[in-house]
Amino acid sequence: MGSPKALLADPDGVPFIVRIVSSMREAGLTSVVVVTGKHHDAIVEVLAHSPERDAARIIRNPDPARGQLSSLWTAMDACATDAEALVMTLVDVPMLSPTTIAHVLDAWRRTRAPIVRPAYGNRRGHPVIFDRTVFDELRRAPLELGARAVVSAHYHEVVNVPVDDPGCILDIDTPDEYRRAVGSDQDTAAGTD
Repeated sequence: MGSPKALLADPDGVPFIVRIVSSMREAGLTSVVVVTGKHHDAIVEVLAHSPERDAARIIRNPDPARGQLSSLWTAMDACATDAEALVMTLVDVPMLSPTTIAHVLDAWRRTRAPIVRPAYGNRRGHPVIFDRTVFDELRRAPLELGARAVVSAHYHEVVNVPVDDPGCILDIDTPDEYRRAVGSDQDTAAGTD
């Protein structure tokens, strides 16, 4: 991308990380953990100067080069030992709505399925809820396969929640995807230090 995705601005000028934390809180989550990597200090700074400054605990992944699953493990280590589930999303899927998060949470509460995620049309999105019954499997999953290995193992038990939210599948990985998502007048270096 050329700059930290967490610090890119949405169409309203809100950094992605602030938008995600705000959406999680608005959906009713009371404990939010942000896992950072090499841009830890810049992310801490952005959150510290935002309305969400007290809404999230920020934890640094000691070795983010190991991949996304290592960040999930870092989050699991930071969660309360009695956590019933883990709601996970990625910083490059910042446009998901609080309503989508709430619908996925409601579906998990009703079903207690091992994995619950939103579905927009025939595509699966974020956030993904992992019930505590699969925590050990997540810990044992191969780094190269990530959480997909656990999702595949429970394919027939996964609850896909139909939503009308293209933001849950909007994955922003490149400058072109960013410009299309937020408008061509946005600068991909917005918010960098």
